[in-house]
Amino acid sequence: MPIPETRAAMSALVQPQQVHRDLYISQDLFKLEVKHLFSNTWIYVGHDSQVPNKGDYYTTQLADQPVIMVRHTDNEVHVLYNRCPHKGTKIAIDRTGNTGKFFRCPYHAWSFKTDGCLLAIPLKKGYQDTGFDQSEAAHGMTPVGAVHNYRGFVFARMAPEGIGFDDYFNGSLSSLDNMIDRSPAGKLQVVGAPLRYMHKCNWKMLVENQTDTCHPMVAHESSAGTAVKIWDSLDKPEGTPKPPAMEIIAPFMSPYEFFENMGLRTWPNGHGHTGVHKSIHSEYSEIPGYFDQMVEAYGEERARAILGEARHNTVYFPTIMIKGPIQQLRNFIPLAADRTLVESWIFRLVDAPDELVARTAMYNRMINAPTSMVGHDDLEMYERAQEGLQSQGADWVNVARLYEDGETLDEEAVLNGTSERQMRNQFHAWLKFMTATMPDSGPASEDAQ
Repeated sequence: MPIPETRAAMSALVQPQQVHRDLYISQDLFKLEVKHLFSNTWIYVGHDSQVPNKGDYYTTQLADQPVIMVRHTDNEVHVLYNRCPHKGTKIAIDRTGNTGKFFRCPYHAWSFKTDGCLLAIPLKKGYQDTGFDQSEAAHGMTPVGAVHNYRGFVFARMAPEGIGFDDYFNGSLSSLDNMIDRSPAGKLQVVGAPLRYMHKCNWKMLVENQTDTCHPMVAHESSAGTAVKIWDSLDKPEGTPKPPAMEIIAPFMSPYEFFENMGLRTWPNGHGHTGVHKSIHSEYSEIPGYFDQMVEAYGEERARAILGEARHNTVYFPTIMIKGPIQQLRNFIPLAADRTLVESWIFRLVDAPDELVARTAMYNRMINAPTSMVGHDDLEMYERAQEGLQSQGADWVNVARLYEDGETLDEEAVLNGTSERQMRNQFHAWLKFMTATMPDSGPASEDAQ
């Protein structure tokens, strides 16, 4: 039976220390997420370096909603629903391209300016005295509710009204700032296409995993653990430096104590990061000349502060994660209750040595590629969980680790790196934005069902 579209029904699914399994397996609930959660939150669209020139566009999805990110003639980046207002035909099917000064529908040749405004209709006189001027179609391609370009990162809120960008992200933007400031020029560029592949699981499993520090030494023992054993067994001179691949993979086998001490920070609205004090990225070898470039750009004190941050995974709820020290972004695109398309993007630090982007590309291939060593460990766990949650043996998923009675999630906090507070933080935000525009309860007959 469909889940009632009320605050009362949603609140029954989220408790302080546990959440109902329906959050992962119910397709009816997923449809409500598309309608409410993904509409009321700020979703990552893309980076403006993907559309550097006027007329450049990039097509993607906000959950299951197809959109176009395009640079208009005024040099501003716009986000439009990828749909002709006439018959609904997708305007653009290529992932990227340049449309010139206007979009042209391939079905009936309606054309639109790159800000979505209707430009021309063939045989327009056929619409006289039909009320066309008052129709939706007369307004052209529909823009999303709101767009914000934050230092090159483009976010959209599909709902026309709702929480503002700054209020939504608040202090969490410091992680984006740190990633961008690692460029001596204070600027990033997308490098190439993403590594993209389908996960047969609910999107929330992926988001939770980004700050789950109790699984690496267990789930990755067969991959990272094997690599470490082989390296340790090699006959090599004492003090032999680890090659870049080993620097990347070995920290996944760090003990619980390491992850406890690395720390966890959470912010309101579901955002948070691991690696407050240190992280698996802390011990990478220095790139010759890079620090000198940073000192020249920022001064020594500021350069040390920027590079001293070793934040591991920063989750921007609901659907992206960034790694500042390695200049990577993972985009989790929810398609169904049990289908999530995962994109792993890498960035170049403008004016920084090429060795940095080479290391980032290596990390992405080793950890996140469809052919990666480490990522498939997680994928196996996600798919086992997706299947296991169909079991009627228990209805609740536990997120109680290091929970304290009276915990409040509406303020910033720093605590033990193995706490599940960030997961609880995400579900708290899930409930907040799912119910932002829902009635408290439905008809008596509905609530009784």
